[in-house]
Order: sequence, then structure tokens, then C-alpha cells
Amino acid sequence: MKQSSPQEISALLRAWSSGDESALNRLTPLVYEELHRLAHGYMRRERAGHTLQTTALVNEAYMRLVDANLVQWQDRTHFFGIAAKLMRRILVDFARSRDYQKRGGKLRKVVLDEALLVSPEPQEDLVGLDDALNALAEFDPRKARVVELRHFGGLSVEETAEVLKVSGITVIRDWNIARLWLLNELQRA
Repeated sequence: MKQSSPQEISALLRAWSSGDESALNRLTPLVYEELHRLAHGYMRRERAGHTLQTTALVNEAYMRLVDANLVQWQDRTHFFGIAAKLMRRILVDFARSRDYQKRGGKLRKVVLDEALLVSPEPQEDLVGLDDALNALAEFDPRKARVVELRHFGGLSVEETAEVLKVSGITVIRDWNIARLWLLNELQRA
């Protein structure tokens, strides 16, 4: 399969937003591999034996993205930022529905440090991290979004800056402050 340019994907997203159904048919194979990469990143952080598979996460996120009729897609980065948020929501909802938070469930308490935010080890408390991110978002939505895009979405500093329409330095500063804040929150939990 030929590599698609970000501009091509962005143009197809805008055409799809404008009602061109054929654009969606051309877009799907172009974004599927990247959605699968995002989902794989999420699933790598999950506990061993997780019953939700990478492909199922991709399919669920894709179905929700396709059903998002009212979204006016700005570009490729906007699309993958929304996809990352959806995948996070799906996994958190799955964890909550499996009763992992009730009375501690099968979750184990972990400490958030630098390794947690970049580690492929399946050791994070996804529900606890989600709760901490939601608390962070209440008073600093941009910092929470930076964590979501970098940690969950796998976006680079530059891609995150593009989504948020800020400088790369701002992303780095927000990333560092948010990690410290989340570390404190998770240690208190």
C-alpha cells in the first residue's frame, strides 16, 4: 500500500465532513494502519490477559468515529487526536464495566513516574489514571489534553503542538508539569 500524505488524509477528512461518502471509502484504508498502531500502544499498557483485543479496539473506535456525523474534521492530526480520546474512553469504560474499580477490583496500585508514561510494561492503573486526568482537566484542560495526546495517542511533541495550536516548548512544559501533578495525584490515591 502506498504511503499517504497528511495533506491527502486531511483533504479526504474535510470532504467526508462535507458529506462526500466516497471520501470515507477512500479514507478508511489510509487511516486504518495508524489507528491500529494507536490501539496497539494502548493495549501494550493493559494487563496481561485483557479480553479486549487490539483489532476490537480499532473497530469500536472506528465505528464511533464514523458515527460522528457532526464533527467537522480539520485535518489528520485532529482526527487522530479524537481517535486517541475515543480509545481511551473505550478502555476506561471497559475497565469500569468489568468492575475493576469497585473495592479495588483486580487493579493494583502503581506509582506514576517517568517510566510509566513511556513504558511498554502493562502496569498502569488505567481507571486511576483516567480519574487523575479528569481531575487535572477540571482546572487545566490543556495539560490534560497534552498527556492524553502524548501518552495515549502516541503523538510527538510537534504533532501535539499542532493539535493544540501552541508551540512545542509549551507542550514540553505542560507535559513535564502534568506528569508531576499526576504523580502526586496517583500517590495520594
